[in-house]
Parts: sequence; C-alpha cells; structure tokens
Amino acid sequence: MAGLHVPEYAEWPRLLERVARLAPAAFSGDRLRNLHEGRWQDSGEPSVITSPVDQSTLGRLSKIDEPTALAAVAHAHEQHRDWSKAVLADRKARVLDAVDAMTAARDDLALLLAWEIGKPWKLACADVDRALDGVRWYVDNIDGMLATDADGRPYQRQPLSGPVSNIASWNYPMSVLVHAELVQLLAGNAVVAKTPTQGGAFCLTVAHALMHDAGLPVTLLSGDGSKLSSALVRSAEIGALAFVGGRDNGGKVAAQLVDTGKRHMLEQEGLNCWGIWDFSDWDSLAAQLRKGYEYAKQRCTAYPRFVVQRELVDTFLATYLPVVTSVRFGHPLAVADDGDPLPELAFGPLISAAKAAELRAKVDEALHHGAIPLYRGTLDNGRFLPGQDTSAYVAPNVLLAPPGASRLMHEEPFGPVDTIVVVDTKAELLAQMNASNGALVASIACDDVELATDLAEHVQAFKVGVNKPRSRGDRDEPFGGRGGSWKGAFVGGVHLVHAVTQGPADELLYGNFPNYSRYPEV
Repeated sequence: MAGLHVPEYAEWPRLLERVARLAPAAFSGDRLRNLHEGRWQDSGEPSVITSPVDQSTLGRLSKIDEPTALAAVAHAHEQHRDWSKAVLADRKARVLDAVDAMTAARDDLALLLAWEIGKPWKLACADVDRALDGVRWYVDNIDGMLATDADGRPYQRQPLSGPVSNIASWNYPMSVLVHAELVQLLAGNAVVAKTPTQGGAFCLTVAHALMHDAGLPVTLLSGDGSKLSSALVRSAEIGALAFVGGRDNGGKVAAQLVDTGKRHMLEQEGLNCWGIWDFSDWDSLAAQLRKGYEYAKQRCTAYPRFVVQRELVDTFLATYLPVVTSVRFGHPLAVADDGDPLPELAFGPLISAAKAAELRAKVDEALHHGAIPLYRGTLDNGRFLPGQDTSAYVAPNVLLAPPGASRLMHEEPFGPVDTIVVVDTKAELLAQMNASNGALVASIACDDVELATDLAEHVQAFKVGVNKPRSRGDRDEPFGGRGGSWKGAFVGGVHLVHAVTQGPADELLYGNFPNYSRYPEV
C-alpha cells in the first residue's frame, strides 16, 4: 500500500538500541547472550534470527550444547536451595521489583513481540499486560494458596526439590512463559527457561535481564530442544517441568518423563471445535467469530473447526462469510503518517515463511482430497509496505467437509484456516467435536441452554462454553485439557501454585496422570 512505513520509534535499529541500553549485559552487539551460572555469557553458537514480519534479520541467537545446559541446571539447583529458604515477603518484594521494571519497559517489550512474532500492537500490549497484571494478583493472593492442600485443607506447602524447567511455545512469551516463571519464583522455586527457537528471544532476554537485576534466581538458555532435552527434562536436579507446545513434541517429552516420577504440566493442544445446533442468535455469534481471528488463530484456544447442523448451514454461512471476508491483516507496525497510531489488525504474519508454506500445503492437500473451498482470501487484501516480503503471511481460508485423508481434518492448523463439518444428528455433532481425542476448549451454540449443557457433558474438552467461547483465562481460573491435549497437573490460580509446590504425601493434585484424572469446576 503506497505511503505506508514504520514510524521511526518503532524501527528495529532504534528499538534494539533502547533495549540494549536497558539490559546491556544481555547483549553482545546484535547477539543475545545466555543467562546461566548467575551471569550473562557468550556461550553457544550464533544462529540468525529472522523477523516473520518482513524476513529482515533481527540479530543472532546463541545456541548452547548439552554440557553447557547440564552445568547451567546444576547451578540453578544451587540457586534453588538458597531461594527456597527465602521468606515469602522477600520473594514478593523481588518479584514486584521485576514486575515494576517490566511495566516501565512495557511498550518496548510489546514492540519486540511485534517484530519477533508478528503480533499486532494491541495484542502485543495485551500479552505484556496480562503477564504483569496476573503476577500482581498472585502476589496479593499467594499466601492462602500456600496454606492448603488440593482439597482445601490446611497445609503449609513447600517449594519443590529443584528448579522448575520451562519449555514453552513462541506465541505468548510474556503472558504464558514469563507469567508462569514469576509465579513459580513466588512459590519459592528457582526457574530455568528455554527460549523458543522460532521467536520471542529478544523479548524474553530483556524480561529475564530485569528479573535477574531484581535478584531473582533465573536461568535463560537458547538451543535446539533435541540437544537440551536431557538437561531440561530428565536432569535429576530439575524439580518439575512445564511444557507448552504441540502434540508431537509433547509426546516426546512425555516419553522422557515416564520413569522419572517428575512433577509435570504438559499442554499439548487439540482441535478446538464450535458446535452449532438449534441456534438463532446470529448477531452475537458474528461478534464472537470476528474476535476469533485474533493473531491468525495461532493460539492454543483458537477455534478452527465449526460443526454445523445441516438445517443451519445456509444461515451460518450468511453470518460467517461476511466476517471472514472483512478480517484486517498485514504488517503490524505500518502507518501512513508518523503521528498515526499503530494499526488495529486481527493478525500479521504466521511465525515463519516455512510455517506459512506448510499451511498452504495443508490447504492444497485437503482440496486435492475433496474439500470444498468456501473462501480463499488473497494477500491483495492485506496492509503491507511497498515491496515488502510477504512470504510469512497467509490470508483467511475456509474449507467445507475436509476429508479424512487430509491433515486438516484431524490437526489444529495454527493459522487462519477454518474447516466446517456438516452433521445431521446430535450423535454426529459430538463425534465430530471429539475428533482429536481431547481438546483444551470447545463451545456449543444452542438456543436451548439445558440441551447445550447436556451436550457439553459429552465433549472431550477441559472448558466448554455455552453460547460463548472459552479461553485460557486469568488469575483464579483453572486451565487444563482432556484426552491427549494435556498431561500432568493443571494450572491457573491455586492450581498453578499447587503444581509447583509440595503438599502432603498422599495429595491428589488436579490433572491428568497415569493412574487418575481429576477435574476442577470450570
């Protein structure tokens, strides 16, 4: 689009200068250092970091090897011994110091997310704000959480035997990864985090520099998961593992945990479905559908599958297609004039050009096997800089009846591609909504709330909304999954604190474990 440009304050060189001044020890020119053994180090082999926004080079990541990771974990265990003895008031004070420092840097942290993982400005700010506001809530409420067991009986909980290892996806560096770490620290544990290889390293480096400056026992490492897994997953010094990612990698991690007996929280995604049966409130659904396109549906709680009663297909499409055709996407920082606010977009790029190509291939595969294209958007509708590389962008696509032979029938696309399945009976509705052997969230749109509630009881998702979407939630709201979407302890509110502390020996935490599953009220 002619005349669009990135305002000077948001240009990458200017942003990099500012954050390097904020955390000078964490940077070596444009190369990110690793934080281990109590200091920032130039350990590791440099690896280029490319922005999905325009394929420009942002800097270099330092990927460490297994011996370095093992040494880092051993030192983190020593830090854990000291930190676990710190009184709660001291832990609160240091965590709040870190939160205050990140609050002062909020806008630059959000701009880093825009460049690194393509988040539009409003969503990037929300990622930072949710993390910091959430941690403040835990500071105010953690005393009671540390004073009960999983059944609410009085019990003074203790930190784990070693630091918590965090391996998280790239899509929510602040509101998922940093937020979880700060709560783990509040609970008396040292933390080890791996930067996601695909994005978020700059934002996480700055955040961890501010945490380190506040006196918190944090370790931040970069490297290939296959090379670091023995240290970050199986190491005897690790007290618990928190993992957020896909089922393939989650399955590999779970296999490594089998004989360790280690506390774990493994969030592994699922195909979240929205079922529509005997429904008529189309105006409210339209607003929910529009919001659903945020961040190109690169969210574990996005809804990429709609299961629709045959009699309602025409009315559903009359509501749905105007929404999908009006979704705004493009360069997350492009403005016409320097004084203009950053654009309000539903989404920017996918996380990489490779992921965009992979998603396009999945769409082509589904069409080859017989899926019906209802809408195939083009990048001509996007908002881009003149001559910008757009290889990481995918316009919205909608497919009807994806065949069983296609991956889109059974897998979460993790991009702006929706599939619609038509059903004739309530039994078919439930079967299609349970196609992925468990999910994190689901929803049922139905005028008869009693019927919807009954159907919801048979949907294999942790949270099922009735005439509304469900999400991860904030503060005291539990979060977990059913079936293959989650293994180990659930999180959110008291459940997160209990997951990273020791209760009585016979305690049964809420979660999915080899010998039992236990679900809280949601």
